[in-house]
Amino acid sequence: MATFKIGDALKQMVQENTKLKNGIRAVQIEAVWEEIMGVTVAKYTEKIYIFDQKLFIHTNIGPLKNELGFQKVQIIERVNEKMGEKVITDVVIK
Repeated sequence: MATFKIGDALKQMVQENTKLKNGIRAVQIEAVWEEIMGVTVAKYTEKIYIFDQKLFIHTNIGPLKNELGFQKVQIIERVNEKMGEKVITDVVIK
């Protein structure tokens, strides 16, 4: 009978479950969102989630949606840099 460390088992489970992996990464991004984008953007961002390497950002503030649309490339670069790997390839503003 093989023995596993609980940490190794959890890492393997996360690697094999894409939905769980994206959920964890979204929570990690939310935790540093203010640091990445600033206080004002973080304050008016309602929800962040990842699906198919796309970062979905929800806000009801029209001018903020417009500004975030112009900053998609910078958002991708900042998030991937902060996460230490290529986590997202596109940004969708809703």
